[in-house]
Amino acid sequence: PPKKKVCLKAAKEHEMPEDLNKILENKAIETVSGLYYINMPLVEISCLDGADREGIVSKSVSSRSDLIPGVYEGGLKIWECTFDLINYFSEAKIQFTNKTVLDLGCGAGLLGIVALRGEAEKVHFQDYNSTVIDEITLPSVVANCTECSKMGSGDNRKTGTPPSKRPKKVKCLPDALTKCRFFSGEWSEVSQLLLSSNKAFSKYDLILTSETIYNPDYYSALHDTLAQLLDKNGRVYLASKIHYFGVGGGIHLFEKFVEERNVFRSSIVKTIDKGLKRCIMEMVFK
Repeated sequence: PPKKKVCLKAAKEHEMPEDLNKILENKAIETVSGLYYINMPLVEISCLDGADREGIVSKSVSSRSDLIPGVYEGGLKIWECTFDLINYFSEAKIQFTNKTVLDLGCGAGLLGIVALRGEAEKVHFQDYNSTVIDEITLPSVVANCTECSKMGSGDNRKTGTPPSKRPKKVKCLPDALTKCRFFSGEWSEVSQLLLSSNKAFSKYDLILTSETIYNPDYYSALHDTLAQLLDKNGRVYLASKIHYFGVGGGIHLFEKFVEERNVFRSSIVKTIDKGLKRCIMEMVFK
């Protein structure tokens, strides 16, 4: 059958607003695994009221789908493999100190935020949709890196504590935020933007990505992006379900794709059997 054409959504860099208080305005902040993130249902409501120039929320609601290929790629949810990868970082004692890190397909940006807390030198965040970067990723990163994160609310997942809808005023631009850059757009377009930019760019020591291999149509773009942006001594950590029913992707299919390309050596470093079976893959250059 003819190969489906992948939409090449143009890449864009999103600048950190000067007024950090404004970015958290009307946002509810919740906590999970000790990390702050923006309450997504409230963002969806505000998007339906006109904050979503891409229209991804209304399209997602009308199609009753968390994934609309080429339109919306799931960034308004935190998918469970994200927490598998966060737990693995702790178990395997992954070091982020002085590393350059890319959170690829970031959504709320929790993987990149963990890297920031681990004293990474630079952390870049990428999501397909600009609405996700503006309304979810940027505010979540700001909440974790500023004085507003001293609100003292507990882990909602464990305690049932309600989210704090009124974050305190942000006092200053912390050093952590100066380490961050934010990008939206399709992977190959973002790669091109980074590699051709006038801004200084060094390849990544670590690329972190969760639940990005659900659609086999994207494997070529993902593989090429990893090959172009990873440092020669770098590592990719990828978390995925064994199989994505209804979409067709999964860890074994991607493993086979990587093996055929003969660029990376991949290995399954952890398998999670609880619930739907999931895996964490490590990739390095051959």
